[in-house]
Amino acid sequence: MDILVLGGGPAGMMAAIAAAGRGLETAIVERNEKLGRKLYISGKGRCNVTNACEVEDVFANIPRNSRFVYSAIRRFTNSDLMAYLEQLGVALKTERGGRVFPVSDKASDITRALEGQLRRMGVQVLYGARVQHIVAPQGKVTGVRLADGRLLEAKGVILCTGGASYPATGSTGDGYRLAGELGHTVVPPRPSLVPLVTKEHWPATLAGVTLKNVALTAMAGEKVLFCQQGEMLFTHSGVSGPLVLSASAMLPDNPVGIRLFINLKPALEPRQLDARLVRELSDGARKHAATILDTLMPHRLAECVAAMLPFSPDMPAHQITRAQRQQMGSLLQAIPMTVAGFGALEEAIVTRGGISIKEVDPSTMQSKKVEGLSFAGEVLDVDGFTGGFNLQIAFSTGRLAGEKCLSYKSLREKG
Repeated sequence: MDILVLGGGPAGMMAAIAAAGRGLETAIVERNEKLGRKLYISGKGRCNVTNACEVEDVFANIPRNSRFVYSAIRRFTNSDLMAYLEQLGVALKTERGGRVFPVSDKASDITRALEGQLRRMGVQVLYGARVQHIVAPQGKVTGVRLADGRLLEAKGVILCTGGASYPATGSTGDGYRLAGELGHTVVPPRPSLVPLVTKEHWPATLAGVTLKNVALTAMAGEKVLFCQQGEMLFTHSGVSGPLVLSASAMLPDNPVGIRLFINLKPALEPRQLDARLVRELSDGARKHAATILDTLMPHRLAECVAAMLPFSPDMPAHQITRAQRQQMGSLLQAIPMTVAGFGALEEAIVTRGGISIKEVDPSTMQSKKVEGLSFAGEVLDVDGFTGGFNLQIAFSTGRLAGEKCLSYKSLREKG
């Protein structure tokens, strides 16, 4: 065998297709009983395969180590990926925020299309096979040893085993161990694109409540770490949803104490919101302050916000002073919460950390330490925001790793 690709996710399938396309005898070693397990659950089963933004905006949505994947993404852009999938027969559509999905809304269509291409390219797939070690005497790959004792010989290995999020899909961090055994540095894996646990209990009382068209700001001291508008929701332990997941990618490794602020009316300037409150208070002069809040947000949230008012929520609207009205407005545009921690790594969409990019050639995805070893996908210390950017990283790095296999010394000698 020329090339063994370890892992049959998006990076692994694309790497195998690219390697086989260079005339190399290629096989995928997959621990599961089917390929693309994580693809099946991506985008809530719809598979947000990439983003239709300008290519420069792809890099802007990769908060860590975006320069490392510059060559890979420039070589196989988001537009290239969309064209490739449509060439394979998958009709695509673009939704809000540039998110790209199959027209069918079925992630399985993406996997089936790639599986079909693997068959046409003659790529073998070994299912139910877990790699125990990569065999590399004197720093040169010669194959892999499986958990059942079998030795598979190869001239090169592409490590595409994913991160440590969603372990039920097979991403259990095996790749970190395999690379570490060969001397590679592993940046400790942590959750990214993950729900946040809050110090306050009140968000848990709102579990299931969704807020749309709000803004979320995350601050460390006076420094703004994140500020975007979109959708979020409350959970039994804190907050989640697209805004929160994106915010989590911008927080430090230890996020305890980071302050979060929800702006329920981001489209209004403070003076415009104040004018709105004047009207609401005037129209409901005999109502209580808490009742007025009900007209501005979901009832369950209004109950929580009422308890945060610096004056009695039972105060009649006609008694509320100008200063108190402005305090109400300020609260509506900055409902405070405090981060107590990240959700569990098992809940994360992607893993922050992984194989140190300092030890990988960005122009080939090849190891700088071991001849015949390459990396692609989430196993690397690169991660992006929600919106299709992480799958784009996987497909682009997989494509590059597979295309550059011919530059392995052993394969050059074969040729």
